[in-house]
Amino acid sequence: MSVTSKPTKELISQCHDKLLQQKAELLNQFNAQKSLFSEREFKGDEIDMSSSLLQENQMHASQGRIRTQLIEIEFALARIENGQYGLCEETEEYIEHDRLLAIPWTRLSIEGAEIRESAKIQRAR
Repeated sequence: MSVTSKPTKELISQCHDKLLQQKAELLNQFNAQKSLFSEREFKGDEIDMSSSLLQENQMHASQGRIRTQLIEIEFALARIENGQYGLCEETEEYIEHDRLLAIPWTRLSIEGAEIRESAKIQRAR
């Protein structure tokens, strides 16, 4: 078990900037998909309609993933605001700095993620 130090102000600032950038990109993706889909007309035979419905389903799934990611980003921004950023929810130790830079919205250290995954596998059995 490795000990990771509290994130520095510089690291938190970098992660904050990455979170805001990712949020803006996701919102742009969401809005682009929404406007692209709203401009479409449903015409044609059964095959065309089936294809359109499949594309609509894929768009809804994609927007669901985007929403989930946006929620995680908002939670991370809130943790920055309340001084809890960088603490693993599972181990209550600080998350590895490289992990925070790579996945700034993460709630878990590598060890915490492994613990959660192991528990998930145990429940599935």
